[in-house]
Amino acid sequence: MKIYLDNCCYNRPYDTQMQLRISIETQAKLMIQELIKNGNIELVSSFAIQYEQDRNPFLERRDTIINFIKKYAHYIINPDIIETIENMTEPIMKTGIKRLDAYHVACAIYSECDYFITVDDRLLKYQSEQIKLINPIEFITRWEESE
Repeated sequence: MKIYLDNCCYNRPYDTQMQLRISIETQAKLMIQELIKNGNIELVSSFAIQYEQDRNPFLERRDTIINFIKKYAHYIINPDIIETIENMTEPIMKTGIKRLDAYHVACAIYSECDYFITVDDRLLKYQSEQIKLINPIEFITRWEESE
């Protein structure tokens, strides 16, 4: 099984944990990381994640996220196929998804991921027959039910 985590998902553990939802999503995201580390699922990343992380003003966070991706991603989509990805983003953006989010979804579809995992409610509204968009809690729930 292949998954794509978007940037807000990577950053969820760094959010203030006072709200129950954020705290539970953080725990689910950390469980997903363990599944990746243990080889139970494959992580896909992309130049779009790198682009966002390069702009992360918090150096420790940025380095931690980038190091995790470098160590555990089975596949990283490089910018040499940006034209293909850009063509895939057009129909996605027509549904109201912002350009950078559309890049992430297109990268996940291009790499034939089974799941696109995000904590962004607006992005979760996007529906596609090509990929399932879910939050980390729902992913872990499905994972546990399948085991």
